[in-house]
Order: sequence, then C-alpha cells, then structure tokens
Amino acid sequence: MSLLRRIIRGLSLLLLAAVVITPLAQITMRGVFNVPMAGAEEMTRYFMIALAFLAASYVTQQGGQIRMEEFQIFLPPKPRWVLQLAIELAGVAVFAILFAAALVTTARNMNSVTPVMEMPFWLFMGPLTLGSLLLAIETAIALAHTWRNRRPDAKHTVLT
Repeated sequence: MSLLRRIIRGLSLLLLAAVVITPLAQITMRGVFNVPMAGAEEMTRYFMIALAFLAASYVTQQGGQIRMEEFQIFLPPKPRWVLQLAIELAGVAVFAILFAAALVTTARNMNSVTPVMEMPFWLFMGPLTLGSLLLAIETAIALAHTWRNRRPDAKHTVLT
C-alpha cells in the first residue's frame, strides 16, 4: 500500500503543477503570441477534478480530512471512539456508493466524449472512479485501525 500511496502523491503533485501551468500557458499564448489554446479551460478543470479525487485518499491517510475534532475533544473517550467509528463507517459506505455510481455511469457512457476537447468519457470519469475506490479503501483502513485500538484517536487540532 505504501508504493500506491507514493504513486498517488507523485501523481497529485504532477496534477497540481498542471493546474498551475495550463492557465499560465493559456495566458502566455494569448497575451504574447495572440494564439489562444483551444480547450485550456476544460483541461484545467479536468486537472483540478483529477487532483481533488486522486489526492483525497492520500489526504485521508495523512489525517487531513475534516473530522470536527474541535467538537470531539469535549466528548468522553468512549462516546468519542463510537463517534469516530460511526464517521469512518459512514465514510466507507458513502465512498463505496460513489465508486459504484461512477463505475455504472462510466460503463453506460463508454461511447460519449466531452464537448470541447472530445475526451473519452471513461478518461474524464476515471479520476472519480479511482479516487472514490481509494477513498473507500483508506477509510476502511482507518476504521480497522480505530476498531483495533479500542480507543479514540488522540489527535486534535490546535487553533492559532
């Protein structure tokens, strides 16, 4: 799993660079050479969507998702542990449903393309499908970790 996490992290960094470079190239081509790049907006949007969905599993694994820790810190340990289990279980269910929906939608639209760049629909939906699968897996791992520990996570957010 660590190799997959490193690949996702590297891919996320490349996508982040693409989100910055694509509009910069569009501005340069239009402003300096007076030749606009067709589809640059759609490509940037695709890179942002891909970044959000693919990086989400890495963010979850690193503990960066919103968990309302400021509220949880006021709960006694046992209810906090049950709440954390419930949150992680709900996350697994939601991400599994999202994965199934993305898979079905992609399968039903295999011959479709995006309007401007004419990108195949399966390629456009790929980050959502893969990202939701990875999110379900990472959240299930977090659920198993919380269950095995039999106590809530000690981590809490410090506001400055």
